[in-house]
Amino acid sequence: MTPDTFNRFAESHLPLAYQLGFRAEAIGDGTATVRMPFHDSSLRPGGTIAGPSMMGVADFTMYAALMGAIGQVELAVTTNFNINFLRRPAQNDVISKCRVMKLGKRLAVLEVTLFSEGDDDPIAHATGTYSLPPP
Repeated sequence: MTPDTFNRFAESHLPLAYQLGFRAEAIGDGTATVRMPFHDSSLRPGGTIAGPSMMGVADFTMYAALMGAIGQVELAVTTNFNINFLRRPAQNDVISKCRVMKLGKRLAVLEVTLFSEGDDDPIAHATGTYSLPPP
């Protein structure tokens, strides 16, 4: 799965994420990097990026990394999601990096770290589990 293939898939199958500007920049074998462009509509009171926006891009990145590992499996779904907000993000694009930690026959466990563009200190860390459909 290439970033272009995944982004075309997202445009037709994940329209909200696509409308929010989520774009895969790199997809490897069980890894993915996604960009969420900064926009005023993603802010919450206090001028920080809202948690639901960061949660959305983290889950989207998990899906991209999973497809990098197993190919286009449309019916793989999130069964568990946990996020820790580590510090206030800057008003910049959010860069989301994921890796598959464990890939089994029916479940995949993934880990995501989110960064403000241009900053190496993480703003959030998420883990999730995806259920894989039977073959």
